[in-house]
Amino acid sequence: MTQYAIIHTGGKQYRVSPGDHITVEKLTAEPGSTVEFDHVLAVSGDGGLTVGQPTVAGARVVAEVAQQGKGDKVVVFKYKRKVRYRVKSGHRQQLTELAIKEIVGGDSATARARS
Repeated sequence: MTQYAIIHTGGKQYRVSPGDHITVEKLTAEPGSTVEFDHVLAVSGDGGLTVGQPTVAGARVVAEVAQQGKGDKVVVFKYKRKVRYRVKSGHRQQLTELAIKEIVGGDSATARARS
């Protein structure tokens, strides 16, 4: 059975497993440093699925910051006809790429990344 966890960060929820690479909203951490997520909504492992209310007590996900970067440009164009009003602007969201290293469940169940 594959071990996974559902974490909440940046206003979104992510399903992660050891060895996964995910892209999340920007975190204030240097590349190569380790971050821990303690807002774990659910943990699945050999003992079955544990769902938190709202979080799983004692569960955490350990990840390493792979890199900081920006997402694709989103073009915003405002236009009003007949009044010569046109505004074009863009936005690039700042992102952090994470490598999931370990899931520590509330019941001391531990999974390590596949090397």
